[in-house]
Amino acid sequence: QVQLVESGGGLVQPGGSLTLSCVVSGINSDDHTIGWFRQAPGKEREGVSCMGASAGTAYYLWSVKGRFSISKDNSREMVYLQMNNLTPEDTGTYYCAAGWGSSSATYYCEGKGYLSMEYWGTGTQVTVSS
Repeated sequence: QVQLVESGGGLVQPGGSLTLSCVVSGINSDDHTIGWFRQAPGKEREGVSCMGASAGTAYYLWSVKGRFSISKDNSREMVYLQMNNLTPEDTGTYYCAAGWGSSSATYYCEGKGYLSMEYWGTGTQVTVSS
Protein backbone atom coordinates (compact mmCIF):
# COMPACT_ATOMS: atom_id res chain seq x y z
CA GLN A 1 0.00 0.00 0.00
CA VAL A 2 1.37 3.36 -1.01
CA GLN A 3 1.60 5.94 1.71
CA LEU A 4 3.11 9.38 1.90
CA VAL A 5 3.08 10.98 5.32
CA GLU A 6 4.25 14.54 5.87
CA SER A 7 5.47 16.06 9.08
CA GLY A 8 7.38 19.07 10.31
CA GLY A 9 4.92 21.87 9.72
CA GLY A 10 4.19 24.51 12.27
CA LEU A 11 4.32 28.17 13.13
CA VAL A 12 7.54 30.00 12.37
CA GLN A 13 8.55 33.64 12.33
CA PRO A 14 9.55 35.40 9.13
CA GLY A 15 13.18 34.74 8.38
CA GLY A 16 13.09 31.46 10.21
CA SER A 17 13.68 27.95 8.95
CA LEU A 18 11.67 24.78 8.89
CA THR A 19 12.29 21.27 7.61
CA LEU A 20 9.46 19.15 6.27
CA SER A 21 9.72 15.39 6.08
CA CYS A 22 7.85 12.89 3.95
CA VAL A 23 7.94 9.19 4.73
CA VAL A 24 7.41 7.21 1.54
CA SER A 25 6.26 3.60 1.61
CA GLY A 26 4.85 1.17 -0.92
CA ILE A 27 6.85 2.53 -3.85
CA ASN A 28 10.45 2.94 -4.87
CA SER A 29 10.98 6.65 -4.62
CA ASP A 30 13.77 6.47 -7.19
CA ASP A 31 11.26 5.31 -9.82
CA HIS A 32 9.01 8.29 -9.19
CA THR A 33 9.10 12.00 -9.26
CA ILE A 34 8.74 13.10 -5.65
CA GLY A 35 7.70 16.61 -4.89
CA TRP A 36 6.41 19.16 -2.47
CA PHE A 37 3.36 21.20 -3.31
CA ARG A 38 1.56 23.87 -1.38
CA GLN A 39 -1.81 25.51 -1.38
CA ALA A 40 -2.87 28.69 0.32
CA PRO A 41 -6.54 29.49 0.99
CA GLY A 42 -8.26 30.63 -2.18
CA LYS A 43 -5.23 29.89 -4.35
CA GLU A 44 -4.35 27.10 -6.75
CA ARG A 45 -2.01 24.37 -5.70
CA GLU A 46 1.53 24.92 -6.90
CA GLY A 47 4.68 22.90 -7.13
CA VAL A 48 7.31 24.11 -4.69
CA SER A 49 10.16 21.70 -5.26
CA CYS A 50 10.40 18.30 -6.93
CA MET A 51 13.04 15.70 -7.63
CA GLY A 52 12.82 13.75 -10.86
CA ALA A 53 12.96 9.99 -11.08
CA SER A 54 16.26 8.13 -11.40
CA ALA A 55 18.31 10.98 -9.98
CA GLY A 56 16.84 13.32 -12.54
CA THR A 57 16.67 17.05 -12.51
CA ALA A 58 15.19 19.05 -9.68
CA TYR A 59 12.56 21.73 -9.93
CA TYR A 60 12.12 24.78 -7.75
CA LEU A 61 9.38 27.33 -7.83
CA TRP A 62 11.00 30.61 -8.81
CA SER A 63 10.03 32.31 -5.54
CA VAL A 64 11.80 29.68 -3.42
CA LYS A 65 15.01 29.28 -5.41
CA GLY A 66 18.00 29.76 -3.17
CA ARG A 67 15.88 29.36 -0.05
CA PHE A 68 14.44 25.84 -0.28
CA SER A 69 16.20 22.55 -0.90
CA ILE A 70 14.79 19.11 -1.61
CA SER A 71 16.64 15.93 -0.71
CA LYS A 72 16.29 12.23 0.05
CA ASP A 73 17.94 10.22 2.76
CA ASN A 74 20.23 7.32 1.97
CA SER A 75 17.44 4.77 2.42
CA ARG A 76 15.35 6.65 -0.17
CA GLU A 77 12.40 6.30 2.17
CA MET A 78 12.33 9.87 3.35
CA VAL A 79 12.12 13.08 1.38
CA TYR A 80 12.89 16.43 2.93
CA LEU A 81 12.20 20.02 2.16
CA GLN A 82 14.56 22.39 3.91
CA MET A 83 13.01 25.84 3.98
CA ASN A 84 15.10 28.85 4.92
CA ASN A 85 14.42 32.55 5.18
CA LEU A 86 10.69 31.97 5.27
CA THR A 87 8.23 34.71 4.43
CA PRO A 88 4.49 35.04 5.06
CA GLU A 89 3.95 34.19 1.38
CA ASP A 90 5.25 30.71 2.13
CA THR A 91 2.24 30.06 4.33
CA GLY A 92 0.04 27.20 3.22
CA THR A 93 -0.68 23.52 3.42
CA TYR A 94 2.29 21.57 2.13
CA TYR A 95 1.76 18.22 0.46
CA CYS A 96 4.15 15.48 -0.46
CA ALA A 97 3.31 13.74 -3.73
CA ALA A 98 4.68 11.11 -6.10
CA GLY A 99 4.20 10.30 -9.77
CA TRP A 100 5.58 7.49 -11.88
CA GLY A 101 8.70 8.10 -13.86
CA SER A 102 9.77 11.37 -15.48
CA SER A 103 13.42 12.22 -15.01
CA SER A 104 12.43 15.82 -15.59
CA ALA A 105 10.71 17.11 -12.48
CA THR A 106 8.98 19.88 -14.40
CA TYR A 107 6.52 17.44 -15.93
CA TYR A 108 4.63 17.02 -12.68
CA CYS A 109 5.69 20.08 -10.78
CA GLU A 110 5.47 23.06 -13.08
CA GLY A 111 2.19 24.85 -13.60
CA LYS A 112 -0.74 22.45 -13.57
CA GLY A 113 1.47 19.39 -13.66
CA TYR A 114 0.30 18.53 -10.16
CA LEU A 115 -2.96 17.32 -11.69
CA SER A 116 -1.06 14.31 -13.04
CA MET A 117 0.40 13.29 -9.70
CA GLU A 118 -0.67 9.83 -8.65
CA TYR A 119 -0.08 9.71 -4.90
CA TRP A 120 -0.62 12.37 -2.28
CA GLY A 121 -0.11 12.82 1.41
CA THR A 122 -2.69 14.59 3.51
CA GLY A 123 -0.62 17.69 4.10
CA THR A 124 1.07 19.59 6.87
CA GLN A 125 0.38 23.20 7.71
CA VAL A 126 3.10 25.82 7.53
CA THR A 127 2.34 29.24 8.92
CA VAL A 128 4.87 32.05 8.70
CA SER A 129 3.86 34.92 10.92
CA SER A 130 5.27 37.22 13.55
